[in-house]
Amino acid sequence: MKEKVSERVNWPVTILLILGCVTIFFPLYMAVIIAFKQPSEMTNDVAGALAFPSHWSLSNFAQAMEVTDFWHSLGNSLLITVITVVLALLIHGIAGYAIGRSMGESKGYKLVYYYIVSGMFVPFAILMMPLVKQTAQMGIANRVGVVILYLVFYMPINLLLYTGYLKNIPMALEEAANVDGATTWYMYWQIIFPMMKPMHATVAVLTALAVWNDVMTPLVIMGGTEMNTLPLAQLNFQTQFGTNYNLAFASYLLALLPILIFYLICQKQIIGGVASGAVK
Repeated sequence: MKEKVSERVNWPVTILLILGCVTIFFPLYMAVIIAFKQPSEMTNDVAGALAFPSHWSLSNFAQAMEVTDFWHSLGNSLLITVITVVLALLIHGIAGYAIGRSMGESKGYKLVYYYIVSGMFVPFAILMMPLVKQTAQMGIANRVGVVILYLVFYMPINLLLYTGYLKNIPMALEEAANVDGATTWYMYWQIIFPMMKPMHATVAVLTALAVWNDVMTPLVIMGGTEMNTLPLAQLNFQTQFGTNYNLAFASYLLALLPILIFYLICQKQIIGGVASGAVK
């Protein structure tokens, strides 16, 4: 009979995982209980801060929605995020295909690839003031300008992912289609584009997360206008409600909820797409 192999617990890894879970869930726990508490229940002692609310109420959420003009801000965030994601899939996907398939044949395409990818290392602080002036002069200091800037900012990482994923798609498919008389445009939309669905999902989720949570770009481009996004609307609490953390945390949870649901639905696609698109 075969002897049973005893399974040993890797305690260092287990302890690190437990600490990681606590680090992630503790701030979320604090945000939830503070959002449901009343200002009178906020105390300075640790036990009082960690205690559950004496009465669970949604009044903080209702007031936070009123202060931040929630539905208008949500509409702006959804509009900017959806348009950016759709255009990123179309533009960055085509650019990734064109550059990825031509890098091996032409040094020029390889230089273009490295030039675009190097944009990941340029800090936003360096570009901030020139971009504010340029968008104002061009008359796009609005949602259109924000979408254009997002397409430029996230092109390097998306291009890196798309070109890496294309290495998993054999050239034989395109060669066979080319023999049958298919054009490059037809090959991309009918063969390559559908085969890149896992990477499309990954790019969509990563871009949506980045756009949804971004504060600086809408702040410097649309600051002073009535076109607030949800993260930008949270800045109201730093002036009007500097000490009312209950409303602030309720508003943070409202802003977090839509993108959290989107991420939970697509998390498998993110893991699979990133693993497949890793540069070998």
